[in-house]
Amino acid sequence: MSDRPSPAPAALPPHDVAVLVLASVLPLDLGIPAQILAPREEPTPYRLTLCGAAPGPVPTTAGFSVTVGAGLEAVRRADTVVVPGFAPHLRAPQPAVLDALAAAYARGARLVSICTGAFALAAAGVLDGRTATTHWQNADELAARYPRVRVDPGVLYVDEGQVLTSAGVAAGIDLCLHLVRRDVGVKTANRVARSLVAAPHREGGQAQYVQHPLPPESDGASLAATRSWALDRLREPLSVALLAGHARVSPRTFARRFVTETGVTPLRWLLAARLNRARELLEHSDLSIDRVADECGLGSPSNLRLHFRRLLGTSPSAYRTAFTAPEN
Repeated sequence: MSDRPSPAPAALPPHDVAVLVLASVLPLDLGIPAQILAPREEPTPYRLTLCGAAPGPVPTTAGFSVTVGAGLEAVRRADTVVVPGFAPHLRAPQPAVLDALAAAYARGARLVSICTGAFALAAAGVLDGRTATTHWQNADELAARYPRVRVDPGVLYVDEGQVLTSAGVAAGIDLCLHLVRRDVGVKTANRVARSLVAAPHREGGQAQYVQHPLPPESDGASLAATRSWALDRLREPLSVALLAGHARVSPRTFARRFVTETGVTPLRWLLAARLNRARELLEHSDLSIDRVADECGLGSPSNLRLHFRRLLGTSPSAYRTAFTAPEN
C-alpha cells in the first residue's frame, strides 16, 4: 500500500429531500427516511423537510398526528421526493399532490416510494412503463389498478435511476441505505447502517420474504457466523464447499439453508460482498485497480471492471473519481 494519504472525499453540494407525508401515513415508513436521510454526524449532503398537501398536522394510522412544516412547495424544489406508505392505499391522493409529483418527475427530481407509497407514484403516472415493487401483499392490487406498471412482487426494492420503489418497512431501510451508498459512498452508508443496527447492504433483488421455514436439520441455527467468517476472508478463494465446511453441513444443505436465510445464493451474496469491499477501497484508499481486485477477491482488474460495469453501470476508475477529489 502506498504511503501517500488517501484522497480527500469530494465536497458534495446540498441535496434537498422532501418527505411527502400523506394522510394516514404509516409511522414506521415515515421514520425510515426521517432517520436515515436526516442531517447527522456522517458527512451527507441531505437537507430534509417533512411536507404535506399543506403545512400542519397530518394523521397517521397509529392514532397520533405528525406536524409538517411545509406544503407542496417543498416537493417542487426538492432534489429527491420520498413518499412513505399510507392507508388505505387504494385512495388516490389529492389532485394537487399528484400534480406536484408529476411536475417533480418532469423536471428531473428523483422520486422514491416506501411500501404503499408506490400507489401515489403510480397515480401520478410516474411509474408508467417502469418496473416497480411494493409490499408483496399489495402487489396484485398495484398491477391490477395500474396495468402500465411492471410490478415485481418478489424483490426488496427496484432502482430505475430517477424512480425507486421498495417493499415493506425493512426494505424501506434497505432502499434508503442504497440511496446513501449511491449518493455518498459505501463507507458512509455502512456507518449509517451500523448506527441503526441494520444490515449494511442487501441487494434489491433479494426476496421480500422467506417462503419456507428453516429446514428441520438446522435446529434453528443461523449461518450468520459463516457469513461473518467469509467477510473477513474475501481476498481468499471461497467456494460453497469451503463455506459449507465452516458451517459443518453438506454443500447441498448449506446452499439450501443460505437461500432460505438470505433470499440469494451463496455465490451471488459473495459477489455482492466483494463488490461492496471494492467500492470501499476505491473510495478510501489509493490502491491501484490491480490491488483492489486482489484485495476484494475478484482476482484481476478485467474481472473487477466486468462486474462493476454489469452491476453498477460504471468502471472502477469512474467510480473512484466520482467519490474522491484530487489531492492538492
